[in-house]
Amino acid sequence: MFKEARRELLFDWGMIGDIGAGRPNLGPHTDVSIYRLMQFTLRDVMIHRLGVQATDDIFRTAGELAGREFCRNFIDTAWDFNTFFTRTKDLLEQLKVGMLRVESADLERMELTLTVAEDLDCSGLPVCDETVCVYDEGFLAGLLGEYSGKPFAVKEVDCWCSGDRVCRFHATPLDDA
Repeated sequence: MFKEARRELLFDWGMIGDIGAGRPNLGPHTDVSIYRLMQFTLRDVMIHRLGVQATDDIFRTAGELAGREFCRNFIDTAWDFNTFFTRTKDLLEQLKVGMLRVESADLERMELTLTVAEDLDCSGLPVCDETVCVYDEGFLAGLLGEYSGKPFAVKEVDCWCSGDRVCRFHATPLDDA
């Protein structure tokens, strides 16, 4: 499941396992600091071995895969955009991932500016004049792409780490060309 060589992504939701059976006493929740410990130590080792760009590409690609799988398992792609967004926003808050909002939207062109407050990945980190949420870029691109059936580019333009109190993302569909 995890140690075989592969040339394509093989993740499916079943790989998450039966958390209820596996953690009958502790349950499905953990502290944000432990999530960040795993993410930031993994990121540190990857940057050391592969460099920043390769690490960012891997995190973005993993986020995109996660966004697609999240959509496939929790979202009905037949919903209109308002229902899709409301249900997604509510679910991300329920799961304590962050507080998603639409700051602006051109639904005809599907160009969006989204914000995430209390972001799982970065809220509370020291200001370092960087945007750091590349996994979130991928997650939102995968989520929007799976919902709409069109690939999306998502770029973080403001971040807690750049001094803002929300993460702000511009999302645009990629040209079919």
